[in-house]
Amino acid sequence: MAMLFGIEEIQANPRILPNITLGFGVFDSCATVAGALESTMSLLSGQKTTIPNYACDLHSFAKVIIGDAFSMTSIPMAKLLGVYKYPQISYSASVMALSDKNQFPSFLRTVPSDLFQSVGLAHLVLYFGWTWVGILAETSDYGQQGSQILKEELSKAGACIAFFETIATVNTDNKIQYISEIIQKSSTNVIVIYAADITIFPLMQEIARNNVTGKVWIACDSWIDFPLLSHTNYFKTFQGTLGFMMRRGEMPGFKEFIHRLYPTNDPENIFLKVFWEMVFDCKLHYPEMNETIQEKVKQGQICTGDEKLELTGLHFFDLEQLRFTYNVYNAVYAVAYALQNLTSCKSGVGPFTNGTCTTINNFKPWQLLHYLNNVHFWNKNGEEVFFDKNGNTPALYDILNWQPTTSGSFRYVEVGHFKSSYENGHELMIDVNSILWNKGYKEIPQSQCSQNCPAGYRKATQPSQPICCFICITCSQGEISNQSDSAFCLKCPSDQWPNVKQDKCIMKQLEYLSYEEPFGKTLTIVPIFMAVAATTVFVIFLKSHNTPVVKANNRELSYILLISLVLCFLCSLIFIGRPTNLACMLRQVTFGIIFILSVSCILTKTVVIVIAFNAFKPNSNLKKYVGPRLPKTLVLLCTLIQIIICVTWLIICPPFQHENITSVTGKVIIECNEGSVIAFWCMLSYMGLLATVSLVVAFLSRNLPDSFNEAKYITFSMLVFVSVWTSFIPAYLSTRGKYMVAVEVFAIVSSGAGLLGCIFAPKCHIILLKPEMNTKEFLMGKGTFKK
Repeated sequence: MAMLFGIEEIQANPRILPNITLGFGVFDSCATVAGALESTMSLLSGQKTTIPNYACDLHSFAKVIIGDAFSMTSIPMAKLLGVYKYPQISYSASVMALSDKNQFPSFLRTVPSDLFQSVGLAHLVLYFGWTWVGILAETSDYGQQGSQILKEELSKAGACIAFFETIATVNTDNKIQYISEIIQKSSTNVIVIYAADITIFPLMQEIARNNVTGKVWIACDSWIDFPLLSHTNYFKTFQGTLGFMMRRGEMPGFKEFIHRLYPTNDPENIFLKVFWEMVFDCKLHYPEMNETIQEKVKQGQICTGDEKLELTGLHFFDLEQLRFTYNVYNAVYAVAYALQNLTSCKSGVGPFTNGTCTTINNFKPWQLLHYLNNVHFWNKNGEEVFFDKNGNTPALYDILNWQPTTSGSFRYVEVGHFKSSYENGHELMIDVNSILWNKGYKEIPQSQCSQNCPAGYRKATQPSQPICCFICITCSQGEISNQSDSAFCLKCPSDQWPNVKQDKCIMKQLEYLSYEEPFGKTLTIVPIFMAVAATTVFVIFLKSHNTPVVKANNRELSYILLISLVLCFLCSLIFIGRPTNLACMLRQVTFGIIFILSVSCILTKTVVIVIAFNAFKPNSNLKKYVGPRLPKTLVLLCTLIQIIICVTWLIICPPFQHENITSVTGKVIIECNEGSVIAFWCMLSYMGLLATVSLVVAFLSRNLPDSFNEAKYITFSMLVFVSVWTSFIPAYLSTRGKYMVAVEVFAIVSSGAGLLGCIFAPKCHIILLKPEMNTKEFLMGKGTFKK
């Protein structure tokens, strides 16, 4: 009826095919391959009795076929018609194989290819985040080809197939029971069915009988509006079903056209007679009926002539949901516009050999096929109609949702759309809020093999399991994942570190011995206090410059030693605070030179004591060394060697500031790299050598009978000094960061304090508290008594 309606519209339109009459013939394939081929052969030969390879009626046979509805009948028709390049336009055959122009060169269709539907179903599944999906597909080309594309699209996007089962056209009870058990046992909540309605109906009955609920059923266009499932017995199981259906279209005036139908107005329409009697359950009365037939008719109800189709209330006449009907309508217009272009051809610029055209009275089917392949127009709904290189129209699908009504049936609510084409890609639009899920829920159901891994974790696949069945593993140290379900973790930049949740990188904590922290404050106050103490001792010695205690054992060396000790305490402050290249170079060099000066003074003091005692022995050669020249020379020589070591160090490989990002987790240690480790240990070794020599000499000379002998005090001081720096080595090597610096500062301060306390504390005690002992007579008497 849509074809008839379209032809009537075209004939009434003076702008399309003026003065040209369209004719048609109707053949019933009975949904069988044999019926489809027999009808096709009749059209080709022009005779009721088919004669292969012969056209017996050259002037009246049809130039284009619109149909068939089913893919299984359209395929053999298309193979036969393709031999003659005979155009065929199907309004419902959607199997993907028909897009192959090598096999079906003359096949066109106003229904989208199943390729687009399969891709669209995959996009629909992925839109809701479902990654654990079951698939059921019938054994036909429609089911197998469509489901394979669906499976590939889901797999490419990272989704997994929980099960993949085929449904035969004729199923046994065992097979139905087997598939039903798989569905019940599977953990997936989403099942896509790619099959015809009649094929799946026995399985659906079994599933409903087993009271399966909570599943989301995804339907293809062949069963999304299946009326046999629209019953209250199936509400609990199939409520919330989602699926694709080719877009619906409006045909202005078609409703009125249908409502005007009446058998007596169209006596040649044999289909209408049968339909009318079936709808109204009456018998039509015709004057030409013989008495026998009239008698039989009288036994039943006679059609009154007042029957009206618009008053039937049948769903069949829901003319707002025209889908396949609308495709037929577009097919008729495609033929009309192709013929229009054919008649508009201008000789010399035509599409055929040497720019020729053909005429409306003498064109061949293959010539019409050329114009059909290139037809392009906008229909009354503003919808673009054309055929791509594979003979397909742009894919336009409505997404329907099964929602129960109070009348005890399902209504198919449009909740979205899907558009797709080879040229423009895919577009999916869904109104999630309008969807009613199974059990009446509004929240989107979940369908995952494993729960999502939160940020800070990564997915790890399990042996012999699909990639969607995974476990969540915490990111390794120094790595993060900033989104859920990450397949891998990201390494933080060198100056950053993961936070506690390991979902973002944060700047590493800078670590160095700071003046602001309590530890740093302590190590600042103590050296300053010790420097003040050393300065106080120096002042005391200056005020008592001429007293015997100060004059004993070379007071100039004592002054130099005190000054060097003050500088030793103060140089430890260079180690505190954020290191810089300059500070790094000054630290060890200043410390090394100043400490060597102190140790040199102590060594010289010890040597002077030994020389002074032995110089006055008979036949001694040491008298020439007695005097102020030797101490100065010895101090200068010992210090000069250290200066040479340090200057060489600074020239060849000086210390520098270094950001250590590996030693301590989550911290950047701002430290000094010594540059040359050899030079550093040479400096310390030289200082240790002088200290050891001083200790040995002082120890050996501790009992010399001299009233002014400092050897005992020097022995104790050097014992403290050597002990501190001996323990410093393992402590220094076993610590990192600011604690390494603190160890060195402690060694500097404690060893300096040992020297100050052991050497100068006894003398200050005498000067300040025992002035009666600070006389030459007392010291000489003490010495005489001992001797």
